[in-house]
Amino acid sequence: MKIIIYGSQYGTAKEYAQELSIKTGIKAMDYRDMLDVNSYDVVIYIGALYAGGVLGMKRTFNKITDVTAKKIIIATVGLANPCDKSNTDTIKKNIKRQLSDDVYENAHIHFLRGAIDYSKLGLKHKTMMALLYRKAKRLKDDEKTAEVNALIETYGKKVNFIDFDALNPIIDEME
Repeated sequence: MKIIIYGSQYGTAKEYAQELSIKTGIKAMDYRDMLDVNSYDVVIYIGALYAGGVLGMKRTFNKITDVTAKKIIIATVGLANPCDKSNTDTIKKNIKRQLSDDVYENAHIHFLRGAIDYSKLGLKHKTMMALLYRKAKRLKDDEKTAEVNALIETYGKKVNFIDFDALNPIIDEME
């Protein structure tokens, strides 16, 4: 059996999960509602990049018992451009910190671009983004990564990089 699990803070990861569910006929559910991940042999996790990690991923995969008997597909959702290798390397490093070695080594990792609307952020997240923005602006140009530049360019705006065609490699991998 297959399942799509998502961890979404402001809805973009959920949008991707729901679209993948429509395209594949596989049930999608919030990670907070997942009771037994071990009853599935294919687990697709779509999670928002949030505070240096993937929202809900650690909690979901801490419950897995027999990793080798499962196909694990992880898709992160964030603003950073996945075409930039430094971005994907940073994301992979953060994923590795959240997962056991056996889950990380068996996972197929994909990167999706998300969206942000600063007007819909809660006070805590607005404050956090403001602090990150100020810190990013103080960096010298040669210290700014593509991810930092993306933060600076999009700060305070409403941007949407959602691309449902980016789900096609995930669908291919599920076969």
